[in-house]
Amino acid sequence: MTSLVAGVILLLLSVTGIVSSGRVATGDVLRLPSEASRFFHGSDDDEVEGTRWAVLIAGSNGYWNYRHQADVCHAYQLLRKGGLKEENIIVFMYDDIAFNEENPRSGIIINSPHGNDVYKGVPKDYTGEDVTVNNFFAAILGNKTALTGGSGKVVDSGPNDHIFIYYTDHGGPGVLGMPTYPYLYADDLIDVLKKKHASGTYKSLVFYLEACESGSIFEGLLPEGLNIYATTASNAEESSWGTYCPGEYPSPPPEYETCLGDLYSVAWMEDSDIHNLRTETLHQQYELVKRRTINGNSALGSHVMRYGDVGLGKDNLFTYLGTNPANDNFTFVDENSLQPPITAVNQRDADLVHFWDKYRKAPDGSIRKVEAQKQFVEAMSHRMHVDHSMKLIGKLLFGIERGLEVLNNVRPAGLPLVDDWKCLKKMVRTFETHCGSLAQYGMKHMRSLANVCNAGILTEQMAEASAQACVSIPSGQWSSIQKGFSA
Repeated sequence: MTSLVAGVILLLLSVTGIVSSGRVATGDVLRLPSEASRFFHGSDDDEVEGTRWAVLIAGSNGYWNYRHQADVCHAYQLLRKGGLKEENIIVFMYDDIAFNEENPRSGIIINSPHGNDVYKGVPKDYTGEDVTVNNFFAAILGNKTALTGGSGKVVDSGPNDHIFIYYTDHGGPGVLGMPTYPYLYADDLIDVLKKKHASGTYKSLVFYLEACESGSIFEGLLPEGLNIYATTASNAEESSWGTYCPGEYPSPPPEYETCLGDLYSVAWMEDSDIHNLRTETLHQQYELVKRRTINGNSALGSHVMRYGDVGLGKDNLFTYLGTNPANDNFTFVDENSLQPPITAVNQRDADLVHFWDKYRKAPDGSIRKVEAQKQFVEAMSHRMHVDHSMKLIGKLLFGIERGLEVLNNVRPAGLPLVDDWKCLKKMVRTFETHCGSLAQYGMKHMRSLANVCNAGILTEQMAEASAQACVSIPSGQWSSIQKGFSA
């Protein structure tokens, strides 16, 4: 019997050409002859039990945030090539980038310097003012009656289905940005995920999250037992990073004045683009993305984290993302051939990179140069106003000596950002009432406002301190609260 088995294996090896050096290893990709690939990984008709669903959301707008919609469009193309049906992919993006007057290739969006157009064919399920927290939650829960605007597409999943959710944008401790108000808060997201689990309408759910301090969205909040596997671009205390930015390496084509992608996001997508995802697990991708995103353990990278039911990491990516048939012969091995970029840009500074590059390239005396200078100055004025106001409030509430210490306090790992999320939202509204909008940059101060709550400060005390600290508000778009409060 043993000799028979050995003979069969030898015959297989000789037929597939492996014995005669038919196997080719290129970088991290083990290329198998198609016959062997089918032998080991099943036929092209092999499918997981249940239906795959995906929700993709870019939580920003403005050309300076080009990369977030580029990330989402890339993710959509990857999923479609993987075999997911358009009806099972729900896309949220403001859709103000492709035909923006700043876009050097009208109607085209790219996610890497030499990348193809990722915009063509992307469905416009929820765009513009329909990209809201309410619609995002309704789509996840499959609640059509709760929708306002949009295509009406929701995750109408069943108990055997698999769900993939991908979010990319700015964030802060306990909060994720949106192009509309209010922003998305961690406690509300966790409540929605718990409701989805309680409804019994999925078998497993994977959540990939790109944002600054994104670990704070799940840390101390996402319990085990929901069959949810989440990874984040950063831990609860650090920024995430943009990549393919002007002046960096590798840089976008010279006509682009904005970052094309985000470091964590392009890491998982560029890895998925080149492998047979039947042969790569969630955990293996997590390890690869973690190594690429830490960027050589430099100051220009972040720590990718995972939360929830990490045991799901043994699942193949194929279960959630499908796989591109063109990659059938490209078996995942151990190392990613894609090298990390040498430099990256802090997510919060990517808008300044855009305004500066725009200013630098514009002809002297041109309207474009004046406009770019105005945009840069307004953004900097808003930043200085928010930073100064928050520091002064801290000193008024806790004293000159202890103010910054209390505001900057980081709770031990494993604890949520704040005990009372309603208090946090009240403090945000109180600050914005007196000091103007936090906007995308000001989300970095959410920990300070959480610590105000954790210290037992009353809303009335916060209001009095805010009124004293903010005698005026910058007139630019960043500080305006005309569109509403972020909480």
